[in-house]
Amino acid sequence: MKETAFRPCVVVPVYDHEGALPLLVERLRATGLPCWLVDDGSGPACAAAIDRLVADNAGWLRLVRLPRNRGKGAAVLAGFRAALAEGFTHAVQIDADCQHDARDIPKFVAAARERPEAVVNGVPVYDETVPTVRLYGRSITNVLARVYTLSGAIGDAMCGFRLYPLAPAVALDDARAVGPRMQFDTDIIVRLFWAGVPVVNVRTPVTYPADGVSHFDLLRDNLRMVGLHLRLAAGFLARLPLLAARRLTALVSPRGDAERC
Repeated sequence: MKETAFRPCVVVPVYDHEGALPLLVERLRATGLPCWLVDDGSGPACAAAIDRLVADNAGWLRLVRLPRNRGKGAAVLAGFRAALAEGFTHAVQIDADCQHDARDIPKFVAAARERPEAVVNGVPVYDETVPTVRLYGRSITNVLARVYTLSGAIGDAMCGFRLYPLAPAVALDDARAVGPRMQFDTDIIVRLFWAGVPVVNVRTPVTYPADGVSHFDLLRDNLRMVGLHLRLAAGFLARLPLLAARRLTALVSPRGDAERC
């Protein structure tokens, strides 16, 4: 990909995050990147807040509105499709709850400019606010991601702060829909790795604000993650010979199967 073709933007899935959104938009403005807010069927208060922000930031802040809540993954992909249709090549995905530091976006963009074919994957650096149960669940998924890929290429399989090359991400969803809800982050990065998209890992701080809004449903989303892991395990077994061959190649490659920043 030529340097002149590199055209990044930001995509933010939003569902009833009206409290955190103004601060996030303020931080996103400083990046100078065009941004899509994807309203994933939010309630009236959040929808009104989104409309005000878009009106006050015309020119760089755009809106995609889904008529009903379809889940984080579906919202992100709707934003990806809108960005791709306008000629953007890459999109930073960042959650709307201000857990992630938007001031790190230039670091992600710089990494993608060097490796435009890769996913730039956020690897969380937690502070004392992180719930212990989140760490346990994340550790299990990260271990399984190492199994599914036969590598340590994916530094974190659940982070909601990444930069994607848009064409392969949308093509993956076109071929077989990516998990539309909380399973999205794990599903898409493992399957992109299987498709040959490299991963560059970037460490970034993650906090859990005391007044943060979480839409993780303990029962339903954990069941969705179990279903995802069963599907990924089946996909891993089907791809095992190819993955083993790629692993052997990576061991002798000077670049290896992942890069870290």
